Amino acid sequence: MPKAQSALFLLFAVIQFLLGIFANGIILVGNIIGLVKERKLTPLDLLLSCLAGSRICLQSFLFYFDLLVLSLTQVPASFDIFVIMFFVNKLGLWLATWLGVFYCIKITTFRHPLFLWLKRRISGMVPWLVAKSLLYAAVFSGIYSKYTWVISQALLQKFSSKNATGQIKEPSALSFCLLIIGLSFPFLIFLIASLLLIFSLARHTWHMATSVAGTRDPGRSVHISALWSVLSFFILYFCHYSVALLLSSCIFPPGSLMFLLCLLISGSYSSGHSIILILGNPKLKRNAKRLLSPCDHFQEPTTG
Repeated sequence: MPKAQSALFLLFAVIQFLLGIFANGIILVGNIIGLVKERKLTPLDLLLSCLAGSRICLQSFLFYFDLLVLSLTQVPASFDIFVIMFFVNKLGLWLATWLGVFYCIKITTFRHPLFLWLKRRISGMVPWLVAKSLLYAAVFSGIYSKYTWVISQALLQKFSSKNATGQIKEPSALSFCLLIIGLSFPFLIFLIASLLLIFSLARHTWHMATSVAGTRDPGRSVHISALWSVLSFFILYFCHYSVALLLSSCIFPPGSLMFLLCLLISGSYSSGHSIILILGNPKLKRNAKRLLSPCDHFQEPTTG
């Protein structure tokens, strides 16, 4: 890999890592402080905290892998590291999926009995969904360690082909099928929830635009902002899903431009979506301001 290309990739990787740790850290620390002060955690805060924690771990693993690709670390990738990374990634995907479902049910205005039933119960289902996410991630990690580990093993062999001494069998069709199913299941749920939410927000925004034509309506701007947030999240989720499939297929040799681009896109998903969440959530935005300007809390109020 050319030195200029390696230096540019390392620069983007460091920026991406710091942004991801910073954004997810704000979400996690802000919710922990709220829990300590108020002695309770709302269902949405619980979901966001678990998602932020998983993404901090994932961002760390991705940065380690970036260093591995650039040969800047002497710690080799092992079976356990890949299994843990797969578990963290799978957990984050499920939590992000349930977050999309949560927003869909809470925001949409569909009058179907199923939506009305879910709207009343979704908050109480969040702890159960988090527990199920842990279970799903653990089960698929077990399947990965038994059937699809050969995919990561083949990827590592291609990366260190110059020093490879043994032959590793090619991944079977069953390995790819299991991996694709594991990635596609949460994506399909998220896709349905996102499309319903986008349709509902777009319809509501259009109704507000036609009913208050020629005036500035704060509610309309809020819905437009929410629509853009959902669209941005959908694009990031889809890119992450596509990149995961491309990396699993081993069609790009490690160190190639496309391989490095896939790694950067994968890391941009967890950091980019967390930033979108902070900018689109008033509570998270307030927490970010408090954490970024802690000195303001110790200033004495001025009296006239």
